[in-house]
Amino acid sequence: MTVQVREQTKTPLWRNATFLKWSAQLFVLLLVIGVFALLVSQALTNFAQSDISFGWTWLSSPTGVQLREGIDINPDSGARALLVGIVNTLRVAVSGIFAATILGTLIGIGRLSSNWIVNKIATIYIETIRNVPLLVQIFFWSAIAVTLPALTADDVGEFLFKASNKGIAYAWIFPGLGWLPWLTFVIVGFFIGRYVARRRKAYQEETGNLGHGGRYWIGIIVLFGAIGWFAWPLLGFMGYVFGAIESFVDALPPIVFPIIVAIAALASAAWWIRNFFESRRTPAGFGKMTDDDWFRVIFTGFAGIAIAVGAFVIGEFAIKTVAGDTETVAELIRTGLGNFFGWLSAAFSGEVTTIVDATQGVVREGGPLVFSKPAVVLKGAGIPQFADTGMVITVPFFAIWTGVTLYTAAFIAEIVRGGILAVSKGQTEAAQAVGLRRSQYLRLIILPQAFRIILPPMGNQYLNLAKNTSLGIAVAFADIVAVGFTVLNQTGQSLPVVVIWMAFFVTMSLSISSIVNYYNRKMMLVER
Repeated sequence: MTVQVREQTKTPLWRNATFLKWSAQLFVLLLVIGVFALLVSQALTNFAQSDISFGWTWLSSPTGVQLREGIDINPDSGARALLVGIVNTLRVAVSGIFAATILGTLIGIGRLSSNWIVNKIATIYIETIRNVPLLVQIFFWSAIAVTLPALTADDVGEFLFKASNKGIAYAWIFPGLGWLPWLTFVIVGFFIGRYVARRRKAYQEETGNLGHGGRYWIGIIVLFGAIGWFAWPLLGFMGYVFGAIESFVDALPPIVFPIIVAIAALASAAWWIRNFFESRRTPAGFGKMTDDDWFRVIFTGFAGIAIAVGAFVIGEFAIKTVAGDTETVAELIRTGLGNFFGWLSAAFSGEVTTIVDATQGVVREGGPLVFSKPAVVLKGAGIPQFADTGMVITVPFFAIWTGVTLYTAAFIAEIVRGGILAVSKGQTEAAQAVGLRRSQYLRLIILPQAFRIILPPMGNQYLNLAKNTSLGIAVAFADIVAVGFTVLNQTGQSLPVVVIWMAFFVTMSLSISSIVNYYNRKMMLVER
């Protein structure tokens, strides 16, 4: 009896599921790229037909823009003006996120308080703030600020705190000469204190005795800060080190910087792909790779190659500087990097303080930190104004910051309340049974578990706060949107300005999301 072995035929491509899935994805990708290229081409054609210029030369050209507040109120180029707007936006977003988190957490806890007054105040706050449009609230706080008393000649002098319709001024601590060497001591103390705190925590877990890790940590930071206050001149030699690095960077040929970027991109892609394959390794060999896994590997490799090629292409772009010279992007990177090391050299040598002070020619005498009180002086034709001392919060900044902070805090409070209620009630009962006070079991038991629940929706509120800062234009706050409109009116470059807006907000949103996702992964429960 003969046995016939049926010859296996290869599945045709039009019936191969893997081929069809990859083909469909590539087709959609090419279609999206094609549509985007068509839209860009059509936009450029429409600009040309309408006699509207499109370009980026305005970034390095004087725009004649004068801003109300920021790191530079008289920027010498379009790029500098947008940088001022970006910094102002980040000031509101970053400080607002911290303030809204603290306030929202406290109000959320207050909503669950057994104290009737605290509970009702928190409830009224949340229900009122959440149901009033944010723009209306911003106008409300602006109206409150402009009704403050005006400055008069009788107000001339120094104050610890002064509120007027020109802003709110208060005393503040600024970096002085030697602040960067002193900060180096503090940072070293931070890491040493962290190491000691971990050792004390391990000791507490082994013996059951209190380790007081937090106290050791804070004490070591304070100790190093006190030592650095007097010993910061000992780090003056770092000025010569950074000066030598500055000279070395200035002597490098511009092509070195695209090469460094290309090598870093390719090495990072190779490192990620290698680790990814290693994560799929099993005792029996590599596990089965899904289509999504292969897509990640291919995308990472393609991204590394694209960045490497783009580094050389972009590095050769010629840009006209404010001084009228034409330099490539690689040359500008070399100049900027050299200037940064030059600033570090001057800061460790005790010649300048911050980068902002260095660009504005400000030198703050004194120790590493300088206490500065606000003052009212007569300027021009005897008009009372705040001097350049102390910290001054302008009316637009006060309105937008207060509005977005209080508004976001109301939503965060409800998220915190929901997260606390999601924790098993038995946790609270057990904590009360062992004699813990409410503040103790909230801090040690309930909130650490609740934050695993509230962190993802909290990240969404952070994104909302960051994007809501664009409403500052309604009260003449010089954020990136308001500055962009001013530059747009001066140069007529509407599309480039909108592209910069989109790129900035996408970058800021992705950065916030990355930070939140990082801490979310850190706080996840580790299962066996």
